[in-house]
Amino acid sequence: MTGKKILLIVLIVLVIAGVVAGTVIHSRSNVPAVTTAKAIDQDLVSTVSGTGQIKPKTYVNVGATSFGRITHLYVKEGDHVKAGQLLATVESAQPASAVAAQQAIIASSRTNVESYIAAEKTAEANVAQAEADLEQKKFDYQRAQALYADKLIAKQDFDAKKALYDVDIATLAQRKAAVLQAKAQTASARSQVAQGVATLRGNDYSLSLTRSIAPFDGLVTNVPVREGETVVLGIQNAEGSTLMTLADMSVITAEVKVDETDIVNVQLGQSANVTVDAFPGQIFTGKVTEVGDQALLRTTGVATSQSTTGTEEAKDFKVVVTLDPTKVDLRPGLSCTAKITTAHKPNALTIPIQALVERDLAAEDKLFKDRGKVSSTTRAVPAKQSSLVQGVYLLADDKGRLRVRFVPVATGITGTTDIEVLSGLKAGDEIVTGHYKILRTLKSGIAVKRDNSVVVPTASDDSSN
Repeated sequence: MTGKKILLIVLIVLVIAGVVAGTVIHSRSNVPAVTTAKAIDQDLVSTVSGTGQIKPKTYVNVGATSFGRITHLYVKEGDHVKAGQLLATVESAQPASAVAAQQAIIASSRTNVESYIAAEKTAEANVAQAEADLEQKKFDYQRAQALYADKLIAKQDFDAKKALYDVDIATLAQRKAAVLQAKAQTASARSQVAQGVATLRGNDYSLSLTRSIAPFDGLVTNVPVREGETVVLGIQNAEGSTLMTLADMSVITAEVKVDETDIVNVQLGQSANVTVDAFPGQIFTGKVTEVGDQALLRTTGVATSQSTTGTEEAKDFKVVVTLDPTKVDLRPGLSCTAKITTAHKPNALTIPIQALVERDLAAEDKLFKDRGKVSSTTRAVPAKQSSLVQGVYLLADDKGRLRVRFVPVATGITGTTDIEVLSGLKAGDEIVTGHYKILRTLKSGIAVKRDNSVVVPTASDDSSN
């Protein structure tokens, strides 16, 4: 009998243990499993990303400056050129002939100047001769006056001397006038030379327009025309008006577009890492040198001030990052991505961004005091938007069971996956980080179980709160 009683007691104990174990297992099956993380101190870097393309800081479209057929192209795409180097020529027969004709006119005018100068010297010599003759006639006339006063010569001889003297006076005046006339002709001829030289400068300029010269050292990035084609004067970038594009690759930039929600954090001088699709695995460093003030429509790239439509859509801002010198042969137009460091805080208290939720603090405190007397699957009544505060669910040990409590937090800078906590938590605090479905319905006071096993996230897990 004793053995049967012992066996019966053992069976009863096993049954009770099974019932208790089953009850525990059943109760725990309703406990949500959550992933957790701890608040830790670490260096936090806040970045802003933008996509765009590589561009030279200085580039120019070398346009056609003269109408005509392209007679020669001296460069091709990819060539490096020096300042002053001849790039292309357009037919120049007409302006060249105008230059030659004007040079001949100038030569003829200069010959006239020389002949007038010679005539001027002859006239001056004639004046000198007339002055000498007049001086001689003056002496003869003065002697005749004295002799005639003494009645030593006849009046006829005296009148002859006086007439010769008067003639020489008139001759001298005539020859002086001839000198003035010769000088006037010389000045006129010189004016014609000056006029011809001015006209020649205009003709030379017209001829120079048929020759395209490199304005600076650079790289030829585009040659949309060929020899034999006719180029025209017109609006920049119009077909037939651009010969080539020349880029100064000594200073290279990455011109990217940054979302309007991030542009407020971007400032001049901030460092940036730029990756280029054509050079995977390489990082190019640089600094922000330009931040656009004009919003650009994302679909068209047109500035909002120039848009004629009133449709609201996403907008971007232009940001230019000047790259540090590199030996890599970057080319204009290469697609790139810039990550701009907008803030860096060492030894910051951080948590994963996905742990943040918004809740009604008063309702959450009441639920925690009631120790989760509401079902874990029951949705709380939505709170008014104005009463929502930002916070996280903190894990607490309640007599051997894990429970969660909503704790409001103040945040600082945001990194790629983590965010800075300014107040509300301390290093080592364990918080709920997911999954999204759990965080969406989680409430203070609910018992949870920790499950940090690696799982494949679903589409809903990647959604924001």
